[in-house]
Amino acid sequence: MGRGKLRIYLGAAPGVGKTYAMLSEAHRRVERGTDCVVAFVEHHGRPRTEVMLHGLEQVPRVELTHRGGAFTEMDVDAVLRRAPAVALVDELAHTNVPGSRNDKRWQDVEELLAAGIDVVSTVNIQHLESLGDVVESITGVRQRETVPDEIVRRADQIELVDMSPEALRRRLAHGNVYQPDKVDAALSNYFRPGNLTALRELALLWVADRVDEYLQRYRSEHQVSRIWGSRERIVVGLTGGPEGRTLIRRAVRLAEKGAGGEVMAVYVARSDGLTSASPKELALQRTLVEDLGGTFHHVVGDDIPAALLDFARGVNATQIVLGSSRRKTWQYVFGPGVGATVARESGPDLDVHIVTHGQIAKGRGLPVARGARLGRARIVSGWLMAVAGPALLGLLLSTVDLGLANDMLLFLALTVAAALLGGLLPALASAAVGSFLLNYFYTPPLHRLTIADPKNIVAIAIFVGVAVSVASVVDLAARRTHQAARLRAEAEILSFLAGSVLRGETSLEALLERVRETFGMDSVALLERQSDVDPWTCAGRVGADRPLQRPEDADVDMPVGDHMALALTGRVLPASDRRVLAAFAAQAAVVLDRRRLQEEADRARALAEGNRIRTALLAAVSHDLRTPLAGIKAAVTSLRSEDVEWSEEDRAELLGGIEEGADRLDHLVGNLLDMSRLQTGTVTPLIREIDLDEVVPMALGGVPEDSVELDVPETLPMVAVDAGLLERAMANIVENAVKYSPARARVLVSASAIADRVEVRVVDRGPGVPDDAKDRIFEPFQRYGDAPRGAGVGLGLAVARGFAEAMGGTLGAEDTPGGGLTMVLTLRAAGPRPGQDGPAPDRAQPDRVEPDRPEPGRAEPGRAGADRPGPDGRAQPDRPEGAQSSPVHPERQVS
Repeated sequence: MGRGKLRIYLGAAPGVGKTYAMLSEAHRRVERGTDCVVAFVEHHGRPRTEVMLHGLEQVPRVELTHRGGAFTEMDVDAVLRRAPAVALVDELAHTNVPGSRNDKRWQDVEELLAAGIDVVSTVNIQHLESLGDVVESITGVRQRETVPDEIVRRADQIELVDMSPEALRRRLAHGNVYQPDKVDAALSNYFRPGNLTALRELALLWVADRVDEYLQRYRSEHQVSRIWGSRERIVVGLTGGPEGRTLIRRAVRLAEKGAGGEVMAVYVARSDGLTSASPKELALQRTLVEDLGGTFHHVVGDDIPAALLDFARGVNATQIVLGSSRRKTWQYVFGPGVGATVARESGPDLDVHIVTHGQIAKGRGLPVARGARLGRARIVSGWLMAVAGPALLGLLLSTVDLGLANDMLLFLALTVAAALLGGLLPALASAAVGSFLLNYFYTPPLHRLTIADPKNIVAIAIFVGVAVSVASVVDLAARRTHQAARLRAEAEILSFLAGSVLRGETSLEALLERVRETFGMDSVALLERQSDVDPWTCAGRVGADRPLQRPEDADVDMPVGDHMALALTGRVLPASDRRVLAAFAAQAAVVLDRRRLQEEADRARALAEGNRIRTALLAAVSHDLRTPLAGIKAAVTSLRSEDVEWSEEDRAELLGGIEEGADRLDHLVGNLLDMSRLQTGTVTPLIREIDLDEVVPMALGGVPEDSVELDVPETLPMVAVDAGLLERAMANIVENAVKYSPARARVLVSASAIADRVEVRVVDRGPGVPDDAKDRIFEPFQRYGDAPRGAGVGLGLAVARGFAEAMGGTLGAEDTPGGGLTMVLTLRAAGPRPGQDGPAPDRAQPDRVEPDRPEPGRAEPGRAGADRPGPDGRAQPDRPEGAQSSPVHPERQVS
């Protein structure tokens, strides 16, 4: 019996409907008469999924006990005894209860497949082993249940089950995935739009790679050499000339006309390393194509048209873009050119575009070969072998008569040895000396420079020819070896430069240090001046302390434009190194310009911010501070008036107005001082490890007793914060939420641990804030649109965010599911509590994850046994006595 086939429904996220799709496929197979059974399917209480199980035969599960709890798993033996044609096995990454037949469910599936049973299974993208780190960085949750990628790759069929984040969130909101009491927490944690979008992208990319692998394997197995235009792939042939940028942009425009188009720029270098391409221009073109979303490739080939076509067919390209030839008219006598040859040999499946440019018929320089590099010791040995070797061999042969043929072979062997050691010139010298000795001592008539027998003339001529040929081959091989090593080093250097450009590195000193290390120099300096008559100034320098006054004082200088130069001291560089040095010099100039532009932008931004804050401060002082002062002045004047007899109630009301106005002034001035400290960078937090439940209740003293519901579990890890700054930030956030919540709706303050951080969420049911204003509410002097002018100067949330960032945390805003605004304060966790490895589960159970049921509030799908209740069941601790109100007055800030 053959091995069974595996079909996998791959879900982009929990709840997209992969189990439903698997059951629908089962019903279709049963209707066609296929023997199909349910080996293990978990419906998770979803009515629509449960209905799909009706009408399908289900194999009874096996019951297991673990830590006092009863669990059910797939009965592999029962399925093997039943021996159906197709078995449905849900949750391929599931970890079996200890005591099961196998540790993992995918191992159970392997047994079924080995028995010849076809299996239909499901798995989510976040459970693939290779994506564990990526998923953790996105969601903050480390998936404990994973399946090896190879298991999924070997599947005979993979079907992606996908859904847009908006549609999936609507499914959750309608109660199609979780119970209603868990929906809000799920939407606020794991099922955020950003998380779902990232997971969806991972799934699409992973499946696309698998489809491409299947296509390549099919083409290889069926020996398909023709190009299949499944999607547009455009190859751009570069020569290293300035026209390359025009070709790249033209290719990108062609790719944009079709869906999924790719651009691949290719530079073909000769195998001997000889090239007239500009390294600086190639680096610029590489940066350009990668910035435009393409890729750069460097290939080697002596036949440029054949190399281009081989590369294009190898990547299944559909188009080639080439530039019109730069050769002059007379140069066409040597051949039709690369463009014409590629167009002729491309065939019917590969389109060739010849693009005109400004460098047509302007000619190209010819490459110049470098000399060989054999080393001094080898050259000396070769000359000794070439000069002394024939003489010693002649003395030896004078005592033994071996015949002319053997004498010539011995001299030839000596010449080959000289070629192997010293290269071309020693071998030629050895051939000349050897031919002279053969003619004078061993070729009749002896001791005369004449040859009687014409056959001996041919033999000596062949001897000289073979000697010269061998010497030429050895010399050429040595030269090519040196060129290959040098080109490899240059390629690595240029790759470093291109990578630094892509990474946006702006450290001039680091680049100059790289130049110094690469060329083994004592010091490197970048000099510049404003004009031809101005003195040189140093923009950056590394190495020796001796400063350079001008480029002429350096051992090596490389001009960069008209008024900038790279100066190096230590030794004189050969001309062959200046090409790479030119690329470094160009990059140094770019880094310097970028750094200066960044500094100018920072100064302009600081000036603009200062002007804006000063303008807003004047407006605040002119109105918001004047209003409470006017109220205090009016109340005091009324109390001092002798014309009116005030009752005790009236006097108490006027005094209360004075106190309220003074409190408002104190709050406003306190926020102004806090904002000033943040703007000037004088906030220095005292970071220490504390418990959230010690600080958060202290920040609630300024709000009404029944306006806040507090849920801060005691099992949370400690946080590394400044207690005072955290209390003031929380006071601003909570009072702001209370002010905008409906009359009888309580604000929820909850906290949870996610990876190495702790999130504090302040949830209100107020009017909310539009998406385009969520960033502006944290700017200074911004208030909610309909807030009265006397409600504050708009600094509360700006101060809260400033304090959060000063402690190494973040503060952001999200929509509350069902309406309202949620403030999310993220803090750095200091680690678990002493003597505790982590949160304790509520009940004993195996370490397992059910992929389709992420526990709301913990941002982890499938974690059985929640560490805290859902949103409707959160506990609220008693408010500690003596909690003081923060002196910070919060305002919701939207322009």
